[in-house]
Amino acid sequence: MITLRLSIVIITTLTLFNKATSQTNHSIKIETGYYLFGHTNLDVNPGPNWKGHYLDNQNGIELSVVVNALQFKEKYAVGIGVGYLNFEGINGVSVFSDFEYIIIRSRLSPLINLKIGYSHLWNQYKNGTGTFCGEIGLGLNYKLSEKIDVFLTSGTNTTQHAAFTPIRIGIRL
Repeated sequence: MITLRLSIVIITTLTLFNKATSQTNHSIKIETGYYLFGHTNLDVNPGPNWKGHYLDNQNGIELSVVVNALQFKEKYAVGIGVGYLNFEGINGVSVFSDFEYIIIRSRLSPLINLKIGYSHLWNQYKNGTGTFCGEIGLGLNYKLSEKIDVFLTSGTNTTQHAAFTPIRIGIRL
């Protein structure tokens, strides 16, 4: 009797997993963006080792790749990404989770994007600085073909104790 129940549980689990994964897909996004400096997020009482804000009135660029491990019904996507950052000569990297929701699935669709992660810059401080990074953006997604989309987003980004307005363009394969 226990073997029969265990078999039923296993078969039911596999059936549900198959149904869930039959509606999922995988994709890769390649993005490039321009970060327009807004302001620093911290007021600093300078001490003897203070060498200035991590980023101060510096615009930046980013090139990132996102692997969407799970894309559900072509509307929701969850993935991880890695990016190269350059703020007027200060180089760095970012690692983040990426959440995306395409509101209406048509040829031209609005989208919402959220990125949460960590960035590290090799700036004026010894060994550089690492901080939280986060971004929320709104944009438009254009479906070029069945498997290729291009998108444009903008919103607000915070990293290295500074706020930016990112303007991002990308392609989803």
